[in-house]
Amino acid sequence: MSGAGTADFFYREAQRLGYVARSAFKLLQMQKQHKLIKPGASVLDLGCAPGAWLQVACQSLGPLKQGGSVVGIDLKKVKAPSLHCDARVQTVCADVMNLVKDQVRALSPQGKGFSVVLSDMCPAVSGITTKDAALSIELGMRALSLAVGQAVLPTLGDCHEELPEGPASDANDGGVLLPGGNLVIKLLESEDVQGFSKICKLQFKKASLLRPKATRSSSREIYLICQGLR
Repeated sequence: MSGAGTADFFYREAQRLGYVARSAFKLLQMQKQHKLIKPGASVLDLGCAPGAWLQVACQSLGPLKQGGSVVGIDLKKVKAPSLHCDARVQTVCADVMNLVKDQVRALSPQGKGFSVVLSDMCPAVSGITTKDAALSIELGMRALSLAVGQAVLPTLGDCHEELPEGPASDANDGGVLLPGGNLVIKLLESEDVQGFSKICKLQFKKASLLRPKATRSSSREIYLICQGLR
């Protein structure tokens, strides 16, 4: 198996600890390093299958009495795992590319929006590097526009070295992420990732790239971690 060894350690650990996939450890590492999900937060998980990030997100909310919610959306029907999830977790079977922001926002507490948006969406890999990377960027841009609102986003072609640090997203731009909120987007490494990162740096106080330890060595995936929506 390509990328065995360390990756297999995380697979075994996932089984031992009751996580449905080793991808749980990717979010666990992000959570440990960046404290993205705070107790009582409202979390939107895009591309939530098979449910490992739902588990970690729910755990990160703290005890049930502290409140909070986790909403997972995926093309596949996903049942919230029985371990590490509680009544605060719900799932929706839908195509994120076709959802209207108002529909998504309505899933949040009081319909006000989410404090954290996670996107682990990835295209069906064809093996054609440039094609897969382009589809990954498309999914990433969809997650970003859903979070902050399409109106405030430049195109990748507009995002060059001379692009000034502009104002943050307007509260009325239609995004589902609350001011001060955090966003995580999975991408496939390509020359467009840096441009994508620059777009995010215009909207967030901090944006950084991370390749989690639980990632297979053969994988080109990388995560863009955006903190503090302006």
